[in-house]
Amino acid sequence: MPYADNDGVSLYYEIDGPQGDESTREEGEAANGSDPETVALVEGLGYGRWMWRWQRERLVEVGYRVVVWDNRGTGDSDAPEGHYTVEEMASDLDAVLEAAGVEHAHVVGASMGGMIAQQHALDYDRAESLALLCTSHGGEEALDVPEETQTRMFDVPDDADEREAIRYKMKPAMTDGFWEENDDLIEDVVDWRLEGDASDDAREAQAAGVMAFDASDRLGEIEIPALVAHGTDDRVLPVENADLLHEKLPDSRLAVFENGSHLFFIERAETVNDHLLEFLNDV
Repeated sequence: MPYADNDGVSLYYEIDGPQGDESTREEGEAANGSDPETVALVEGLGYGRWMWRWQRERLVEVGYRVVVWDNRGTGDSDAPEGHYTVEEMASDLDAVLEAAGVEHAHVVGASMGGMIAQQHALDYDRAESLALLCTSHGGEEALDVPEETQTRMFDVPDDADEREAIRYKMKPAMTDGFWEENDDLIEDVVDWRLEGDASDDAREAQAAGVMAFDASDRLGEIEIPALVAHGTDDRVLPVENADLLHEKLPDSRLAVFENGSHLFFIERAETVNDHLLEFLNDV
């Protein structure tokens, strides 16, 4: 099991896909035909590696090398005490890429992972492009999580068992129709979350970093291509945050998914993957 070390914090990661020296160039392979391009996937608040299973599989299928990892506090990575910052988690990402021998990567982040991706692009020079899904640049201009959703995410009924608590907190992140029609999948997601998500304490530690994050005044420094993608019915981070990101990033394209939820990249994985691959091929 591979781990990266970042100032004493052990970070678990996995690499899928071709490792280099491919004889024929696939869709995701580097132009020189020798080394595959790398995509790094960055998780959202409290979520484990499971959340990228749909994108991970498709990216590997078309020839990309994919790095997935557990944020500090999540899954098989260490969970240091105290609050975390987005800057620390961005440095974790860089430590993982360094340990994996990745000099350059397309960085894809969702929700908190999108914040980590922004910060990584500001602090380091490994990112070739950014895909920012259902996220925000933070700060006073950004639209916060609606109060109703915050209550749902953090005030679970006292009599709820562990599985019920996960379902209760997760419901606002999905559309009502998907929730009602995909109970078997949701039960699988609950299993995956029980196995690989952050503990309550670590989730609060990550949330502190999200609350303090503000890259709004520095987005003009990010000159690499960026894809900003968001669902119009996101009840966690309102879609207006995508417009703000798109306006401030010098080289960005906007993809808005009508009736898409916060977890639109799960609910509408095939369409999201098509947009992501089109963007990656262009850059």
